Amino acid sequence: MKKLILSAVMLLGLAFSAEAQEVSKNALGLRLGDNDGFGGELSYQHRFSGNNRLELDLGWRDNKNYDAYKLVGVYQWFWNIDAGFYWFAGVGGGIGSYSIDKAPPGYDDSGTFLLAAGDIGIEYNFDIPLQISLDIRPELYFGDEFRDDDFGPDIALGLRYRF
Repeated sequence: MKKLILSAVMLLGLAFSAEAQEVSKNALGLRLGDNDGFGGELSYQHRFSGNNRLELDLGWRDNKNYDAYKLVGVYQWFWNIDAGFYWFAGVGGGIGSYSIDKAPPGYDDSGTFLLAAGDIGIEYNFDIPLQISLDIRPELYFGDEFRDDDFGPDIALGLRYRF
């Protein structure tokens, strides 16, 4: 009887440890979306202990009218829905810069801005080291002459290599 109970406890322990290992320590890839011209972003996730992680995204845009970049950091919490399928939510902020080559009247030709962001989405971690996600990151901008409004709903599809 003791061996049976010990075996059951060990199997439960293995099941819980296998579950925790589905979310990798690190993930690196692309976050592809659009928020008034920012398009794709390089995306890095670093998992801390438990069910939280930090996501850093570097977005840039370069065309004939302007050059811009933004760096956003979001602290996220994630929860398991089913094997390999998770949902997550987070808060964060960022900084950006822009330079307009052909500025319309009343606009600065360059500047920086700050932003506050929230994040909510879903992701799936495949058996191979690939993660796919879909999220929305509403952003509030401060000190931004580049945009006509101070709000940007950033919706994106993420593809990351897990390691």
